[in-house]
Parts: sequence; structure tokens; C-alpha cells
Amino acid sequence: MAEQDKKDRSESDAALEREIRQERKFSLNEALGRMAGQGMMKGGSPVSPLKQAELEIGLFLREHLSDASGVLPVVVLRSVKSSELFLQSPNEPLHVLSAYVRQVLQSLDLLKELVREADMEWGQVLGERPHFEQAEHQPDPDDPYTFESVRSDLERLLESLPPDEV
Repeated sequence: MAEQDKKDRSESDAALEREIRQERKFSLNEALGRMAGQGMMKGGSPVSPLKQAELEIGLFLREHLSDASGVLPVVVLRSVKSSELFLQSPNEPLHVLSAYVRQVLQSLDLLKELVREADMEWGQVLGERPHFEQAEHQPDPDDPYTFESVRSDLERLLESLPPDEV
């Protein structure tokens, strides 16, 4: 009796599946899913390791790098993503971020470039003329991103990051 119930249930399931498929349009995703078989994606992430690392760094920056306009975390993330450190070690995103911040803090040229990019991004986001700091002059009081302010923000960020092991 139990076998007859199973057979009736599987026949009714198959009939229902046929009816549902008749009403659907063909899609490449569905075909690939059928080819792979049931449960093929179990345990796997459809998000690449590089994208996962990028998301983790972005979330950490939003939580730990305070910035009224929100520009500095965006610029830092963009710079980290394009760094060799990130491409070589995507499995340890916070260590990559830590190593990157240390590099910037140790190089006046990298710090100046980061500040310049933040000024440009700030100008684009707010539709204002950016304030570019010049080494020989006092910074503009309205400049939200000076060498010292960004250096200070990065030093605070570094304190909240794990030690550099990359």
C-alpha cells in the first residue's frame, strides 16, 4: 500500500511540474541549474572571493572610518581594491586593509595622493570646487580633507584593525 502511495504521489508531482513548466519561459539560468543537478550549489557562494573581500573591507570602513560626507571610506576602498596587496591576499581582507593603511601612513606621496582623490570625490559628490592642499601653504579652513586630518583618521582606523600579517 505504501508503494502505491509513493507512486501516486510521484506521478502527481511530475504532472504538477509539467504543468508549471508549460507556463514558464525558458531561461539560461534554469537550464544551467537543471544540468548541474539538484544541490550542486550547496555550500558554494555565488559571490567571488574578491567581491566578498571588497564587501568586508567596505563594511569595516563604514563602521570604523567616520566621515561626515562619507567620501573617505569610498576613496580608501577604491584604493585598496586596486592595490597589489588586495589582489595577492583576498582571503584576509582586514589584514590587507591594515597593510595598505600602514603603507599610506609611511609614504607622504601616497598620503598626498589619497587626500587629492578624497578632495576630488568630495567636490564631485557635493558639486563644489575641491580644496587642494598645497605643501607650502596653510590648509584652507573649509577643506574637509587635509594631510593631517586624513593621517589622523587613518591612524585611528589602524588602531581598530588586526595587526599586519600580509
